[in-house]
This record gives sequence, C-alpha cells and structure tokens, in this order.
Amino acid sequence: MTYSTQSNAAHAQEAEARRASLSLQSRETGGLVPTARSNIGSLLAQTPSTPKPWAYFLAGGLGGMTSATLTCPLDVLKTRLQSDFYQSHIAASRQARGIPPPAQLGYLRSGLLHVTETFQILFSIHKVEGWRALFKGLGPNLTGVVPARAISFSAYGNGKRIISNNFNNGEEAPWVHISAAINAGIVTGTVTNPIWLVKTRLQLDKSRAEKAGSTSARQYRNSLDCVRQTVRAEGVRGLYRGLTASYLGVTESTLQWFLYEQGKVYLGRREARLVASGRDPTTWDRAVDWGGKFGAAGAAKFFSAILTYPHEVVRTRMRQAPLQDGRLKYTGLVQCFSTIWKEEGVASLYGGLTPHMLRVVPSAAIMFGIYEFVLRLCGTQA
Repeated sequence: MTYSTQSNAAHAQEAEARRASLSLQSRETGGLVPTARSNIGSLLAQTPSTPKPWAYFLAGGLGGMTSATLTCPLDVLKTRLQSDFYQSHIAASRQARGIPPPAQLGYLRSGLLHVTETFQILFSIHKVEGWRALFKGLGPNLTGVVPARAISFSAYGNGKRIISNNFNNGEEAPWVHISAAINAGIVTGTVTNPIWLVKTRLQLDKSRAEKAGSTSARQYRNSLDCVRQTVRAEGVRGLYRGLTASYLGVTESTLQWFLYEQGKVYLGRREARLVASGRDPTTWDRAVDWGGKFGAAGAAKFFSAILTYPHEVVRTRMRQAPLQDGRLKYTGLVQCFSTIWKEEGVASLYGGLTPHMLRVVPSAAIMFGIYEFVLRLCGTQA
C-alpha cells in the first residue's frame, strides 16, 4: 500500500514536471503558452537569445513577394475599377443597357450590380488583352511590394521591440502596437511612394484594350520611361503625388496591426488554458493552432480595409497621369475627395471594393503567415 502511494505520487510529480517543461511565460498574455505540440512546432517555437533586426526585413520581403504574385490579377482589376477612365466606360455601358446610376438603385441591387460588373471586367481582360494583361505591372509591383513589405515589417517589428524595451519595461501593450504601426506606415509610405506611382500609371496606361492590337497608344514604354516622363512633366515632386493619401492610409495599417495583435493575444490565452487543463488537444485545437493566425490576419485586414477604403480610391486618382492638355485633374487630397463626391457620388469612393477585398484578405493571410513562419525559422519572436 505504501509502495502504491509512493508510486502514484511519483507519477503525479513526473506529469507535473512534464507539463511545466512544455510551457513558458508569455509577455503578451501574462499566462502560460505551449512551446510545442509536435516536432515541427518544437523546431519553430524557439525563444531567441538575441534580437535579429534583419529577420523582420527578410520575413516581410518574402511574405510580400509571395502574396503579390498570387493576387496580381485582382490587383490589376482593382486599380482599373478605381480609375475614372474605367469608371466612365462602366457608366457608358450601364446607360447603353438602360441601367440607372447606382445612386438611383437600392443597396442590394447596387451591390449585386457592382459584383457582377467586377467579374465581367476580370474575364474581359483575359479575352480582349490576353492572360499576360492580368499580370501587367507585376514587375514594378514586386519592385514596390518586396522593399515596401520588408521596410514595413522591419519598421514595425523592430519598432515594437525598441518601444516596449525602452518605454514599457519590455512588455507589449496595445499602445506599443499602435505606436510601432504608425511609425512603420509613415516610413514605408515616404520611401516607396515613387514606386507605387509608377505601378499605378503603368496599370492605367492605355493599351491594346483601347486600340485593338495597337501599341502606339501606349504612353509609357516601361517603368524607367514612366519615371523619366513624370519628372520631365511634373518635376521630382510628381513622383510623390498621392503621398498625403498614403499618410491617410496609415490609419488602415495601424488598425490592421492592432487587430492582428489582439487576435494573437486571444490565441495565446486559449493555448494557455489548454495547457493548464492538461487535456490532449482535439482536431479543432490543432486546426486553431495552425490556422488561427491566418484567420486573425485575414479578419484584421477585412475590417481595417472596409473602414478606410475611400483613401485607396483617392490615392489611385491622385497618382494618375495628367490630362491630354497637361492639366492635373486632382491637385490635392481634399480637392480629390470633393471632386469625386460631386461628379460621381459617394458610391465611387468605393469603386473596386469587391476585387480589393477578394485580393487583400487572402493576401494578408498569406503574407502574415509567411512572415510568422520565417521569423520562427530565424529564431526570432514576432
């Protein structure tokens, strides 16, 4: 009897020690989170001994490159739907079919019309211009996305670490996430604005869709020619058109990072409760373990994009090339907002919303997933 009691006590102590060895104290949640549940989990979830600032840069660049390539066709579609050139064609098509303007339609019918026209344009790009047109601007897009995401994630990751270490005793908090996100948004927008301007103008360039099979209508031969013509006609400042709208877009990226970090906190606390309970993980637990951060990234992007979308339209309009007579239709942020509102109605501030959401939500999930994965491979805390 004594031996049995001692044996049970020994087993209980061993189980408790094993459970303790599978957990660590989390800065974010203040609770226990598991270090691993599988072989690959134990490989990836290593706590870094020293900060690696370059890891954020590498992870962000790889995540941005992958997501941009996979979602390029929807990016082309979104940019066209945001431009007034294609909006005028859509309006003419509606008039020819006897369809009243969206402002005169109910919300449901207007929404269905927008979705239908979105997919019609997507399929017509392939039929009229060929499949390569779906990837038009991918070169400058990657040229912009890779450094932009690398700079953005690097500025955020390192900024979060520096701010928390110097101003919050090494602890993360919502205000730390918000401060780091604002800093990352301003830095990234300033550095990469010329690249995005070139990308936008190349995508909006009149191509074979305007004159069947004719390349003579194209205004720009390539990215370098676009830069050269822009500087010649508008000066160096022309490369920074739309910068104020980019700064306005910092609200979106800040909201996205905040929601994503809160999602990670929730997942961390869920993991802590699971470890504390001592029960074996179910299939659902494993699904949440692997897919939770993908879902958090997609949901964060969905809500932040919906709430701040009009700045996307304004930014695209401000980056358009001058009119035929050399005049700029949109000269400033407020003037651009008011012009679109007066001439086209508030619905135009949401032009291209459907393809935008179809692109950015899975893109964010892919990008953040790869970002987290690469960071863990590098032994760096996200």
